[in-house]
Amino acid sequence: MPRDQDLGDSLATQVAEAAQTRTALRIEGAGSKGFLGHAVTGETLAVAGHRGVIAYEPVELVLTARAGTPLAEIEALLAEHRQMLAFEPPHYGADATLGGTLACNLSGPRRPYAGAARDFVLGTRIVNGRGEILRFGGEVMKNVAGYDLSRLMAGSYGTLGVLLDISLKVLPRPPAELTLAQEMDAGEALRRMNEWAARPLPLSGAFHDGACVYLRLSGAASAVAAAQRRLGGEPVADADALWHDLREHRHGFFRHDAPLWRLSVAATAALAELPGRWLLDWGGAQRWYAGPAAPEAVRRAAAQAHGHATLYRGHEGAARFHPLAAPLAVVHRRLKAALDPAGILNPGRLYPELEEPGGLGGLSRGE
Repeated sequence: MPRDQDLGDSLATQVAEAAQTRTALRIEGAGSKGFLGHAVTGETLAVAGHRGVIAYEPVELVLTARAGTPLAEIEALLAEHRQMLAFEPPHYGADATLGGTLACNLSGPRRPYAGAARDFVLGTRIVNGRGEILRFGGEVMKNVAGYDLSRLMAGSYGTLGVLLDISLKVLPRPPAELTLAQEMDAGEALRRMNEWAARPLPLSGAFHDGACVYLRLSGAASAVAAAQRRLGGEPVADADALWHDLREHRHGFFRHDAPLWRLSVAATAALAELPGRWLLDWGGAQRWYAGPAAPEAVRRAAAQAHGHATLYRGHEGAARFHPLAAPLAVVHRRLKAALDPAGILNPGRLYPELEEPGGLGGLSRGE
């Protein structure tokens, strides 16, 4: 197969045929995000072949690529021009694609300081559940009147449309970067990370692994040096590997067999008293919990911290995503009915109990 493929029309035809027969489709790219959410039963709609960078304007900081384009290919191209995907997406696999990343709305350690994946989406081209090709947005930041359906695709896990093309805003790489480490417990780390976030510091990452807090500073060399003097701490050798391992779940914290949860909560919330271990990222707003606590206890703790919890692994049979509040369920029902009326796109990936005939499909609560 040629390296760059535009399979949009072919994919639209397959979806249209499935809609006519009400055949469920399991959208599959490289498979690197297959462990997220619930397993989907249905015919495979292969989208990895729809790949290739369509347009890249370094001066305009805009890139458009097909959804099956490997993230590694995009990042290598950007690096040639000292630019980057500012939301620092995790790959979770060597062949990870742009479409899978956006569909799951995955963002890495820079997220609190630069923005989430959805914040950089300028436009998309999709196939809806009727097999129609639709285009939303464009290639500039302010071009949409009303609700921005391009960003709605971020975190929908393919339940609202098959992503074809994505236009993104990219950013220059910072000229200087430094990571500092300081020993402290989790409670002190939460307090200090919130204090630092309120100061005019060039932070681009802050996490606590249970023993040390790590701060990444990015920006002009003079600003980084000034912040280092204010913050103190020990410079970390091979910091790029540290942040890469954190992002890709290769850090020692993730090497265990215990159930793994992601809690997105208020950064200032106290740490929940649950048995097990914690890793605090995003300056305390993203908390990874590994332990035996029951799903109900974890979700109750997340709600008390003004957030929600997503089950990454373990507790077979348990809901993977936080239950929807009634008002959100109404919105999701209307969105699903408008974009995928036959309910054929990745049914059950998010909320199986709501995606039966006559039920609800919808979006994730991913940040």
